[in-house]
Amino acid sequence: MVSSVSGTSVSASLLSYAISAAQSNAVTNSASSASTSASSSSSSLSSLGGNFNQFLTLLTTQLQHQDPSNPTSTDSFTAELAQFAGVQQQVETNTNLTSLISATQDNQMASAVSLIGKTTTASSSSLPLQSGAASLSFTAPQAGDVAIAVTDSSGTVVKSETVSATTGINTWKWDGTTNSGTQLTDGAYNVAVEGSSTDGSSVALPTTVTGLVTGVSKTSTGVDVDMGGVKIDMTALTGFSGA
Repeated sequence: MVSSVSGTSVSASLLSYAISAAQSNAVTNSASSASTSASSSSSSLSSLGGNFNQFLTLLTTQLQHQDPSNPTSTDSFTAELAQFAGVQQQVETNTNLTSLISATQDNQMASAVSLIGKTTTASSSSLPLQSGAASLSFTAPQAGDVAIAVTDSSGTVVKSETVSATTGINTWKWDGTTNSGTQLTDGAYNVAVEGSSTDGSSVALPTTVTGLVTGVSKTSTGVDVDMGGVKIDMTALTGFSGA
């Protein structure tokens, strides 16, 4: 567990780095949650299928209206048929791949559902505030001051402080209050931790957040686990506890 240090020992530079990183994480996490990759993938496959049908129509029309006295050469016709076969194969490959991904997601969903109601940890910069509390851990390369910054979804800093960390794994708990003491509502926040490396330079310390799984949802690429207002890719989970 880390403990707060007095204001006289706060490292302004570390805190500045942490705030900047947390704001950057807010932008990244916001873009990720608003991703439209699912519809984009479906649209791409639909477009490919449309091109396939259009190619077939054009080829048939060409054969119907070619000049009998000067028909399409065998080489040209063979090349067009090869293109036709290639487009057809692409459509079938994409369709089969979509089916395979869907089947894999169904298996992941079955596993993810069993996590609902359990306390889970995940490698993420998205910090879930649930029932007025949040918790994260990080690994410090050496003992000393470490800066932690938390922002809301818009990138506004709501909490920032410098703590004294020990070498190795440290845990930081947040009661959901801002720097001014205002209690925030539960939801998704963004966090960043900055420490010092052994050579004295600033280094970003990856965070592992803890939260109660409240639901699961399928995405275009896999399965998301919901921790209150936070959605985290199932592959980022590092452990769980609970019945």
